[in-house]
Amino acid sequence: MSASASLHCIPPQLAREIWPQVREKLYAAVRRTDLSHTVDIARDVLHGDGVLWLACDGQEIEAAAVTLLTRTDRHLVCLITALGGSNMESWLPLLSEVEDWARSEGAALVRVMGRPGWVRVLKNYHVSNVVLERAL
Repeated sequence: MSASASLHCIPPQLAREIWPQVREKLYAAVRRTDLSHTVDIARDVLHGDGVLWLACDGQEIEAAAVTLLTRTDRHLVCLITALGGSNMESWLPLLSEVEDWARSEGAALVRVMGRPGWVRVLKNYHVSNVVLERAL
């Protein structure tokens, strides 16, 4: 499958300008999973700790993602902390470009936190951990 969209890594100095156009795509994804907080995603992007990515088809922004490099005791890890949009078949193949970027930054792993449905579409990824929860 080839991408019909193109991927753009947004320089931190432009993130504030673009943020209003993609905020709701990302917030919808964050709220759906409840794995992080919208305030944290915004802070990461607007303060330059997170990297904002756009998948565009012409002038249309089809999806947006936020990555964050974090160090564990063993590895530098690229976390995809938020990913939201539409028309997934056009931009999902672009994930390889994020992986290439993470590798060039010295990351040993790319991790995705999200809905269980990602397991079906991210064929080169595996489940390494699970989150179990009980509502109280």
